[in-house]
Amino acid sequence: MSYAVDFQDVSTIGLETSPVADALAGLRANEARYFKNKYDHTYTTIPAEEAPELLAWVERILKEERDLEISSRALEVADIEVDGIKWPEVIYESGLIINVLYTLADSGKRAVGFKLSEGMEVPEELAAAGFKFARQKSKLAGTIRGSFFVIKGTY
Repeated sequence: MSYAVDFQDVSTIGLETSPVADALAGLRANEARYFKNKYDHTYTTIPAEEAPELLAWVERILKEERDLEISSRALEVADIEVDGIKWPEVIYESGLIINVLYTLADSGKRAVGFKLSEGMEVPEELAAAGFKFARQKSKLAGTIRGSFFVIKGTY
């Protein structure tokens, strides 16, 4: 079942099993606010098991580009396409959100972004890969730590 994320009334719907559910809900709401303000897009999530192809696409990029496998369980995905950009997001039980910014035009930007919910540790697989995280303050999410890498292949 899909869930249109409300960034004014933050809810943990779909995230209840996360040890940082409240912070993850704030981070998800922060994402919803960004897409609404920037693209007038309603950020809607569905349970990850309802979108196995999208989850597999994101996992393939992580594996082929950086040999990464996320150990946490995927709870939800958001299948976003705005302004010629495929921009799916995967929300993990650990509090991690991964997004893939994939411009559909051949010469466009393509990158994978990682955002960590406040209160969670850096996942071992990301720490071992040497990712460094910048901090950003958010009224909805507290302190967000983020990192990214540029996608070199075609998917």
